[in-house]
Amino acid sequence: MSGNKILLDTNVIIYASKQILDIDKFINSYEEYYVSIITYLEVYGYEFSNSNEKDLVDELFNNIQIIDLNKEISEFVIEIRKNKIKKIKLPDAIILATSKFLDIPLLTADWDDFLSIDETIIIKNLDSLKK
Repeated sequence: MSGNKILLDTNVIIYASKQILDIDKFINSYEEYYVSIITYLEVYGYEFSNSNEKDLVDELFNNIQIIDLNKEISEFVIEIRKNKIKKIKLPDAIILATSKFLDIPLLTADWDDFLSIDETIIIKNLDSLKK
């Protein structure tokens, strides 16, 4: 898989719900959007400030494919967690491994957290989509 597809980190969805992102630019930047099941769990575990934020998240998730954890992603997670140069938390490792599994870039505000872990995965900085 490649082309105009993107995997969204948890912070992307949270920023969208708080309208920190330029939503029109965000929606028009890619054709297909994906999230790891971890992102789905983290977002819905987040304490939204108001019902409008939650409604926006619900609407976003109607248009995003959620990728479940599978054995191949799990194997990538193990590789990532064994990285001796840089350690990341398990949820972040699962999100990064999902990007590798799909062979699409990861869009995140915490792009530097994911650098130098697996050079085959493209990490995109969210800053260009902020208001």
